[in-house]
Amino acid sequence: MTVMQINGSETGTVRLFHLDLPREAVERFVSQAGTGEWPLKYALGAKALRPGFVDVIDLRDLDEMPLSQYLAEAHGVTAQALKPMQAQIDALGGHVVILPSQAFDATSQDLTVASPLRWIGTFEEVRAKPRGPQLRSDSAKGRSSAAAAPPGRGSSAMLKMILIGIGIVAVLVIALALR
Repeated sequence: MTVMQINGSETGTVRLFHLDLPREAVERFVSQAGTGEWPLKYALGAKALRPGFVDVIDLRDLDEMPLSQYLAEAHGVTAQALKPMQAQIDALGGHVVILPSQAFDATSQDLTVASPLRWIGTFEEVRAKPRGPQLRSDSAKGRSSAAAAPPGRGSSAMLKMILIGIGIVAVLVIALALR
């Protein structure tokens, strides 16, 4: 049994598990039943798991593509993260379960991974790079050279008028109710 801690604020992490089940049992194991039963969630020992982020792969479906390439292309795992385990990852057969950080629904939790799951590794995703050049203006740095604008009078005057109108209506309703 493998124990691992999930930080609820984690991003950019992908966990890979091997699923040791016969092909005909996989669908039942990885699918959440209408009654809420979900064997995959129980085998992970997870408190929270989002089905939309659970990626279950029959490795035969990848055809000629190695699993390491799939992890790089579909999940953005860095080549540097995969390199030490690439041979082991590409040698896997059967089914794997891939869980990115989003699968844990931003919930801090301790996983107790049990059979038929076997943890293979945890990998970092490629970090997004800024699209343009670094901003250099004072306002982008949180400073402004322009004098602070005076507070708008129009919006506060309008608010006062609305409140006075509501007050007049309330007084009229009370006066009519007391008659």
